[in-house]
Amino acid sequence: MSNYKIILSGGGTGGHIYPAIAIADELKSRFPDAEFLFVGASDRMEMEKVPQAGYKIEGLWISGIQRKLTLKNLAFPFKLMSSLLKSRKIINTFQPDVVIGTGGFASGPLLKSATSKGIPSLIQEQNSYPGITNKLLSKEVDKICVAYEGLEKFFPKGKIILTGNPIRKDLLGIEGKHIEGKDAFTLIHSKHTLLVLGGSLGARRVNQLIEKQLDYFNSKNIQVIWQCGKLYYQQYKHYDDLDHVQVHAFLNNMDMAYAAADVIISRAGASSVSELCVVGKPVIFIPSPNVAEDHQTKNAKAIADKNAAILIKESDLDAQFEKEFDVLMTSSEKRDELSKNIKQLALVNATKDIADEVEKLLQR
Repeated sequence: MSNYKIILSGGGTGGHIYPAIAIADELKSRFPDAEFLFVGASDRMEMEKVPQAGYKIEGLWISGIQRKLTLKNLAFPFKLMSSLLKSRKIINTFQPDVVIGTGGFASGPLLKSATSKGIPSLIQEQNSYPGITNKLLSKEVDKICVAYEGLEKFFPKGKIILTGNPIRKDLLGIEGKHIEGKDAFTLIHSKHTLLVLGGSLGARRVNQLIEKQLDYFNSKNIQVIWQCGKLYYQQYKHYDDLDHVQVHAFLNNMDMAYAAADVIISRAGASSVSELCVVGKPVIFIPSPNVAEDHQTKNAKAIADKNAAILIKESDLDAQFEKEFDVLMTSSEKRDELSKNIKQLALVNATKDIADEVEKLLQR
């Protein structure tokens, strides 16, 4: 049988959406006759990005609980009840053979509805510190694919499979496409290219740093692809008028952006770290300090401790950034060393390994 019905749920940020799409693509290559349905939050970016990837999606009226006291929290019980009811309707109508969750608000009600009906289920946890949704779901799902060791303190040990994080297939083929990448962004071949990644929504402190350093980059003859995030695009888009700067709310052709880059500045979310290990370019990590258990700093430190990237904390940017960046840009040996070391940390078979686990559930 190959005409399986598969539901994937995850979203809110690219870190949840793209792993789900990567898993779906791998399963589609194995089961061309399978039918896929994504379920996301109705007002989040998955409603745009999933159809762009060629998949159908249903939206739930759901959001998380705010950490600070706010009137928005009053709507949460109603949103949760609405999402549970719609999830049950989706499950009953679509009748999936397996359900996969990659994190985000929508995956909670959807996976809860699936497991209550005994449908085989799997969650994929990208981070070293799981979110509350996956912690709760872990008691009910069949398998949990993780990217870090030591998650037994959060999840049932017997369900855990260490796979790494899914990587988009297009990122596996960027080797040797440096010139093609620069042409895709109409960049000057003779200039070094800096790629700045603040996440799909953006990173305020990273954007402030780049704005402050634009003249400095120009003085160093460096051109910049600056993905500032959709929350900040209106604030920074006027810098697109500068000859050496391109400002983007979001990058749809990430493979060509990575290919064009000589050096990358990035947050240290789990999916970003996994992608950057595969891409193998010199990286400066600026982890967000505003995440649970400061897990971005832990992610970045794990790479930096192996001399595979540079880690600069937000609190140290003013004192350290130009010094660290100068060393990197003036030493091809340093760039080559970081590139070689980070490539050795890549788990390139993660998507395949997760799909193998899904296939076992389908054949059960």
